[in-house]
Amino acid sequence: MTTSATPTAATDAPQDAKRVLLAAPRGYCAGVDRAVVTVEKALELYGPPVYVRKEIVHNKHVVTTLEKRGAIFVEETDEVPEGATVVFSAHGVAPIVHEEAKALSLKTIDATCPLVTKVHREAVRFADDDFDILLIGHEGHEEVVGTSGEAPEHITLVEGPDDVANVEVRDPDKVVWLSQTTLSVDETMETVRRLRDKFPKLQDPPSDDICYATQNRQLAVKQMAKDCDLMIVVGSRNSSNSVRLVEVAIEHGSRDGHLVDYADEIDEAWLDGVRTVGVTSGASVPEILVRGVLDFLAERGYGEPQPVTAAEESLLFALPKELRRDLKAAGMSDQMKHDAGALGDAGQLH
Repeated sequence: MTTSATPTAATDAPQDAKRVLLAAPRGYCAGVDRAVVTVEKALELYGPPVYVRKEIVHNKHVVTTLEKRGAIFVEETDEVPEGATVVFSAHGVAPIVHEEAKALSLKTIDATCPLVTKVHREAVRFADDDFDILLIGHEGHEEVVGTSGEAPEHITLVEGPDDVANVEVRDPDKVVWLSQTTLSVDETMETVRRLRDKFPKLQDPPSDDICYATQNRQLAVKQMAKDCDLMIVVGSRNSSNSVRLVEVAIEHGSRDGHLVDYADEIDEAWLDGVRTVGVTSGASVPEILVRGVLDFLAERGYGEPQPVTAAEESLLFALPKELRRDLKAAGMSDQMKHDAGALGDAGQLH
C-alpha cells in the first residue's frame, strides 16, 4: 500500500552551513525487493547455480553481489542448460520466452513485477478487442520488449512527445495508450497530450501504468530540487527510473545533477561552491550504496541528512507462486524482507 504524505523537511541549517537533503521514499520498490529476494531464496533452496535471464534488476551492485552467491546472468534463454532453473527478471518477458524455456525443459521462476504484469494484461485485453496500442517507452528496454511481445501486430512504440508526429493507426476511433512503468511522469503526460490532440478518441489505460514507486521518487525530487545546488542520484546508467530522477531534478530547479553507482564516482569538483546537496536513489538501489554517499559527504563537512518525505510506502508483493510452493514443501520461509529506505540494515541487499 502507498499513501500520500505532506512533504516534510528538517528546518534549515545556518545560512553558511553545508547540508544534505535526503529523499524519502527512495531505493527499493516492492517489485525490486520481490525480484532480488526471489533469486536469494532460489539459491538457498535449489543451490547454485541459478540462472537469471537478463539483469534481475538494473543495478550493478545487486547483480555483482548475486553473482558472487552463485547466480549466473545470461542474455538469452538458449544460454541456460537444458533442465536447469531460470529466473525471469523484474522487467518481464514476452510469451515467446516462456515457449523457449518450455522447449528446453527449464524450471522457470517468473519474477516479473506485478505492476509490469498488469501492463502485459492490458496489452492482451486491448489487442483482443482489436485496438491499436500506443506504447510509450524506450526502444530496446527489456520492459518494452516484453510488453510488445504480447501483441506485436497491435503495438506501436512512441518514444516521447517528439515521436507523436510519426504515429499512424488503422482506426483513430480505436486507439489506447499504455506505458513503460519507469518513465518521467511529466514527459509521459505531455506525450499523451500530444497523442490526444492527434487522436481525440484516444483511450486511457484502466489505471496508471507508471508505477507508484517511480511517481513517489520523482515527487520527492521535485520537492527538493529548488533547494539543491547539486542532486546526487544513486543508480545505474541502464536504470530508466534512476536516469529520470536526474532529469527531474534539473528540470525542477537543481543547479546540477549526477548519477553514480558508488560514492567513489563522485567528482570532488561537483561540490565546489555547493551548500545544499540532495541525495536520492533509484528503485533498484540497496540502501548500503546511499549510506556510502552520505558518508562521503559527511567527511567533507556536510551535516546530518535532513529528510524530505513526499509519501509513505508499505506495499509488499508475495514471492512468485512456483517458488512459494517449493519453499513450503521444503519447510522454508517464504516471507519477504523489505528495504523501505531506512538507514538501518544497510548490509543487506533487501
